[in-house]
Amino acid sequence: MSTLPAVSVISPAFNVERTVGDTVRSLLSQDYPADRLQIIVVDNASTDNTATILAPCAHRITVIREPRRGRAQARNAGLRIARNPVVAFIDADCTAAPDWLSHLVPRLEDPSVGVAGGKILAARPCNAIEEFGEWLHDHARSIETFKPPYAITPNWASRREVLEQLGGFDEQLRRTEDADLSYRMLEAGYRIVYEERAVVYQRNKSTRRALFCEGFDDAFDSVPAIARHAAFLRRYGHRGFQFHRFRKVAANLARILTGRADQRLGLETLFEAGKCAGKICGSIRYGRLEL
Repeated sequence: MSTLPAVSVISPAFNVERTVGDTVRSLLSQDYPADRLQIIVVDNASTDNTATILAPCAHRITVIREPRRGRAQARNAGLRIARNPVVAFIDADCTAAPDWLSHLVPRLEDPSVGVAGGKILAARPCNAIEEFGEWLHDHARSIETFKPPYAITPNWASRREVLEQLGGFDEQLRRTEDADLSYRMLEAGYRIVYEERAVVYQRNKSTRRALFCEGFDDAFDSVPAIARHAAFLRRYGHRGFQFHRFRKVAANLARILTGRADQRLGLETLFEAGKCAGKICGSIRYGRLEL
């Protein structure tokens, strides 16, 4: 863009006393023009020292409290006070590279683009499980390979008018609210684009138990979103029954038990097993067979 537009960056924060300071420092260190940057941190009813850590930054950033728990609620609260024409989202367990916004925002110059998403890497140093998280949160894959594509909010930018046109994030969804909004973007005729040079570093799950639970939670809470977009997803060949996922997990487990699998396959299988369990439990909970 010949003139970089003003940007409001929104970061929801719940019990992130260990990471939110690094997030804010990375945003204050952006090479983006300071007079065109609004930083909004939404304290989502934290019960730890998040508010205390944010207090010294109050003269440089906007801190608000959203008592209704939920990532969609927190992001929408930030959106309501965003004053700039472009809105970017980053999670409070992430840090942004200094040129994050400078690379991400210009992709919105094309009015057909609804979301620009950037690269998500594991924060270093990291163990093998955290590094595996780069594959799970591979934005290039979710935007350029998956059908339909979707963007995820640790690294997301949109024009504010588009977000407002679509009603923001759906607060009835506990998770997968970013995929839901992505699908609504596509149905409204907008495109989702990937910008590899716009990098954020995320603190991923670090234990096998946490990795399994991440897969379970994502799949469990995806059931209502999938049901809502069933007709849209069928255009891309999706069906309610995805037995291939279960067959793949079973085949990989056989390889692991016979010593024919490496560590990466073991981690992938653990995550996918969590998703299978989450799909079953979510289908029972929501009364929808979305396997």
